[in-house]
Amino acid sequence: MTEPIIEFKDFSFKYNSQAEPTLKNINLKINKGEKILLAGPSGSGKSTIGRCLNGLIPNIDQGEVKGKCLVNGKDITSTSLFDFSFTTSTILQDADSQFIGLTVGEDIAFALENDCQPKDKMHQTVNQWASELKIKELLTQSPQSLSGGQKQIVALAGVLVDESPILLFDEPLANLDPASGLKTMAIIDKIQKELNATVIIIEHRVEEVLSQPIDRIILVNEGTIVADQPTNQLLHSNTLEKIGVREPLYLKALTAADVNLSSIKEVDQISTLPVSEKISDKLAAWTKQAKITKKEVDNLPLLKLDHVGHQYSKNQPYPLKDVSTTINQGDFISIVGQNGAGKTTLCRTICGFISNEGKITLKDQNLSDLSIKERAEKIGYVMQDPNQMISQKMIFDEIALGLRLRNVDEETIKQKVDQTLKICGLYPFRHWPISALSFGQKKRVTIAAILVLEPEIIILDEPSAGQDWKTYTEIMSFLKHLNTMGKTIIIITHDMHLMLEYTSRSLAFAKGKLIADTTPIELLTNQALIKEASLKRTSLYDLAKHYNLPDPNKFVQAYINFEQQNWKDEDYE
Repeated sequence: MTEPIIEFKDFSFKYNSQAEPTLKNINLKINKGEKILLAGPSGSGKSTIGRCLNGLIPNIDQGEVKGKCLVNGKDITSTSLFDFSFTTSTILQDADSQFIGLTVGEDIAFALENDCQPKDKMHQTVNQWASELKIKELLTQSPQSLSGGQKQIVALAGVLVDESPILLFDEPLANLDPASGLKTMAIIDKIQKELNATVIIIEHRVEEVLSQPIDRIILVNEGTIVADQPTNQLLHSNTLEKIGVREPLYLKALTAADVNLSSIKEVDQISTLPVSEKISDKLAAWTKQAKITKKEVDNLPLLKLDHVGHQYSKNQPYPLKDVSTTINQGDFISIVGQNGAGKTTLCRTICGFISNEGKITLKDQNLSDLSIKERAEKIGYVMQDPNQMISQKMIFDEIALGLRLRNVDEETIKQKVDQTLKICGLYPFRHWPISALSFGQKKRVTIAAILVLEPEIIILDEPSAGQDWKTYTEIMSFLKHLNTMGKTIIIITHDMHLMLEYTSRSLAFAKGKLIADTTPIELLTNQALIKEASLKRTSLYDLAKHYNLPDPNKFVQAYINFEQQNWKDEDYE
């Protein structure tokens, strides 16, 4: 019988700063060499489980422990953080916070230096893993100069040199473009097989994680384990969506078309679905009867960009070059492309945070004539990192700040802030200090602080990053509601689901240039554009091709329209 490398026995943990336990009576065994997906809504306790596995609990995060947690046979309460470093290697969500060295080579070698390895041995090991991960040409570069995908791989190399038996990945896909995300999952799978390592992946994006085989999915909700099953067994249940974790999109489409999933043994990959004439006929019939509707847009020009570009310094290439397009009143736009393609740079020029070449006009007014404060009256910007926006100690005060600076009376402020707090799922925390919030909760606070001001244009940088499906759906549905009322919404995103289901127009960027201005469906079914912009073809299209549907694009449109019908039942008044 295999001895578990990780074991929780009636384990509970309560942070000293909290009144109630975050983990409650956890019983769990993970065997050596298993690859596990640990999923659950924000605040469910999955990250706390991860912090038990790498020794941050109880060595850094103080609290009350009940029961036992054994990692590699050792009780976490009697194991030092130093000893944990030989057992568990952690790859953080934010790769930048993990870098130590001035160059990639120095950073990868850091753990070896701490182990007092001979210099020749260090060079050999660093070169070995750099070759294995195909990053040898990056060894002399600064980690901060790399793309998001490259940073993730360098961070992985930095922990692989230790060859720890347990690899813990904390939301490895959160900040990656779709193509880099798929590449990262393939690398994790390859390394796990070569080292026979135990891999635990904490992630919201279930469909992307399942692009490679997973042994088990463990679902955590409200501090307890609500499911611990092999992948296919769990996907046949309705447990994911019951607790607010999104199912793979192709499974939702099969269910919508009344396909009986219980009759299909393996559903974790589209390629393993049976090629059945009965299923094909059901999908075709469902597509045929679907009502395809298109949003009517007045096409009144709102924001016009004329040969817009930006260069941070003369010796560097343009991160944004010669962009011309018109954004209309009532548009809901997704800006997509690989890490470093120019998406955020474009939005920073629109807001006036950085200078721009060319001309940007809002309702025929040159934005260069306005101060940043004056632009902020018309264009709201929600940054990707919430810590860069927060200035107040309390949640209510942070969201109310913009209204107070505009001299709005306190009664109106309370009404508007309370309404926004409820929409963003933050009302129960309104009297909390911001320091007590998770990264995802802080993200919601910054979105709320902009939404409450109701600007003409709202720009959001990665609104779904770090959010569970339930919270992300609530926020996006509210943005959709604002859009139907005439607000113009612009979203920078790597989330292809978000792009398809909520936005009506997509701007795709590659190497600083606008390479496509089209609908999300047209973009995500065009293989040449997908490759150039480092995107991922939607699984809806792959499902339609798998079952030889005559018009895959129409099937994708039919499902998106089916999803959009549900928005009409929402009440935001």
